[in-house]
Parts: sequence; structure tokens; C-alpha cells
Amino acid sequence: MIVKEEFLSRLRKIFDLNLYEVKVWTALLSRGTSTAGELSSISDVPRSRTYDILESLEKKGFIVMKLGKPIQFVALKPEEVIERVKKNLVVNAKEKSKRLEKLKGDEVLEELTTIFSDGIKYIEPSDLSGALKSRQNIYNHLDMLVREAQKTITLVTTADGLSRKLEVLLPSLEKAKKRGVKIRIAAPITADNKKVAKDFTKVGEVRNVQDLNARFMLVDSEQMMFMLLNDDEVHPTYDIGIWLNTEFFAQALESLFEIAWKNFKVVK
Repeated sequence: MIVKEEFLSRLRKIFDLNLYEVKVWTALLSRGTSTAGELSSISDVPRSRTYDILESLEKKGFIVMKLGKPIQFVALKPEEVIERVKKNLVVNAKEKSKRLEKLKGDEVLEELTTIFSDGIKYIEPSDLSGALKSRQNIYNHLDMLVREAQKTITLVTTADGLSRKLEVLLPSLEKAKKRGVKIRIAAPITADNKKVAKDFTKVGEVRNVQDLNARFMLVDSEQMMFMLLNDDEVHPTYDIGIWLNTEFFAQALESLFEIAWKNFKVVK
């Protein structure tokens, strides 16, 4: 059986499998039913690893072990695999979420917080910076900044970016508003995102900007996050954001933004 490397690579990403797992799985799909020894030969996976791989695939819902001797394994229909994998992901996510939720009142969290607090004393504010890769990681960090904001949040984004940020940031922005945080949002308003812009007016002032193509957030005139690439030209996986804790630079940028803000049209 010959399966193109490109196809195997796609399967690895889609189903979150390693190389040996996709090789054994596709080998079994090509046979329907097979033994570990046969699959080892077909997939070119070492026999010493094949049983572990098959056990892993069984736990993940990709295959079924057939009773009897010699032990054989049965491939499931791809449609069934997708349904099983989806259900397993939901179950695992709920279990992990419950474990993490329990940590909030656990001594483990207290210990971790102590370690962080002690370590942060030795860090200069200017050292608190970093690069984030992938749009999901960027959005997670933006959400953290919003949750930590005490005074002001200034968000500048693109037309498409405004729509994406509704689901990601709106819940945290609503809580920030209740804390008394002043929120300002600027983005190009189009027919496609007009309703989204209206939703954002519930948490802050939204203004229409057509001549500024930028993606950044300023928080409390101290922290800033800006994206290096045009979101129309980069795949979400390769998006890059830079986070800086720099009062000097943040205040300078905010002062420049104040001048531009007065010329933007208010969204009502």
C-alpha cells in the first residue's frame, strides 16, 4: 500500500495523530481486518511499536479489536471514526475543564502563584514581552489582557478582525465594562460587520475608520499587543503578534491615537 506523504501529513493534523498512527490506520483501512504483524509489514512501522500504536488507535475510537486468536483489528468506516473522535474530544475537553476548574481553590494553584509572584520580583517591566504565533494564541493573550484591564482598553482592528473578535472577546469586554473600564474600538465598518459593530457598542464606544489599516490593542496605557501581518494575506496558523509591557511606548502610541480618534465616525 502506497499513501502519499502529503496525505498522511494532512491526516496527522486533522486527527491529531503521529506518523506511525496514520500509517497503521490507513494500512488497516486498506485491508478492513488484519493482524498486527500484517499491518507492520504493510505500513512499514516497526513490529515492536505496532501493538502500542493499535492500542492507542483503539482508545481514540479509530479501530476495534476483534476477539479470538490470532488477535485481529477491524477498521471502522471513516464517517464513524469522525463521529467517535468528535465525541471523545468533547468528553476529554469537559474532563480537562473540570480538573482545571477545581484548581482554582486548590493548593496547587496557590503554590504556582507563589512561584510566579516570587519570580516576577526579579523581572524588569520592560522584560515582560514576547512573540505569539498563531491567531488562536494571539486571541487567548488578548483575552487575558482584557480580563486584567483596570482603566482603559483601546482596540484597533480590520473589518474581518472585528467579526472574529466578537465571539472571542465580547464576554470579557462585558465584564471589563462592569469593572468601570473605558473601552474604545476602531475598525472599518462594512455591510458585512455592521451588526457586529452594533453588538460591540454595548460594551464601549465604536468608531468607523476607513483609512487606517492596523491591528493592535492598548491596555491601561501600559501594555500593548500588535499584529505584524495583514490578516487578509496570512493563514491564521502563521499569524504573529508581539506583546509588550512598556508604559513609555504605550502612552506615546495612545497619544497619537487620540488625535486620530477624534476624526473617526461614531457608530450608533
